[in-house]
Amino acid sequence: MSSIIKKSLGAWALIALLGSAATAFGHEGPAKATSPDTVLVKQAATQGALRDLWIGHIFWVRNVALETMAGNSAAAKAAEAEVVANAKQIAASIEPFYGKAGSDALMNLLVEHYGAVKAHIDATAAGDKDKQAAASKRLTNNAGAIADFLSGANPNLPRDTVNSLFIGHAAHHMAQDQELKDGKYVEEAKTWAAMRDHMYVIADALTAAIAKQFPAKFN
Repeated sequence: MSSIIKKSLGAWALIALLGSAATAFGHEGPAKATSPDTVLVKQAATQGALRDLWIGHIFWVRNVALETMAGNSAAAKAAEAEVVANAKQIAASIEPFYGKAGSDALMNLLVEHYGAVKAHIDATAAGDKDKQAAASKRLTNNAGAIADFLSGANPNLPRDTVNSLFIGHAAHHMAQDQELKDGKYVEEAKTWAAMRDHMYVIADALTAAIAKQFPAKFN
């Protein structure tokens, strides 16, 4: 696993920074309600929904990568349609908090994210190192743009930490692409597990930050 992925996993600390609401409902399941600070039912439901949405992102992108490497353009196109549908759902999930303008802004960022991911998939399939590097730069720039947007919308999301989270996410995509291209399926299985856990970090951090910013919506 690359050093950038290992470094990004330090973003787990973001959950601790967001207070007791983030720690009351962790990766092992919901904690028992013992105080007013315990995560409420609405927050737990939001967290579960966001986890599902972000897992959906990596699931369908992986299908695009698999079918592209196999030369199955019809299957890759079908999977890509699901990537787009999933991105629309992720963007819509923040509309109750940040309005249509916020949802549209996130959708534009997700479109660019997938465009860069798809460029890396295609470059990897073709064995084009220059285009892989260009796609990597696009992904890094997009991570910064997402961090700017989220930290600007929510003061509970530190910009540098969010940037690290999405750079780590991009690194997972790139590692997975190369492993699928090279037929390193044991290694790719480990990358998938890391990607899944990383999506939980992102979803949980977003949930905790939103709940802290809009407590009335979770009471």
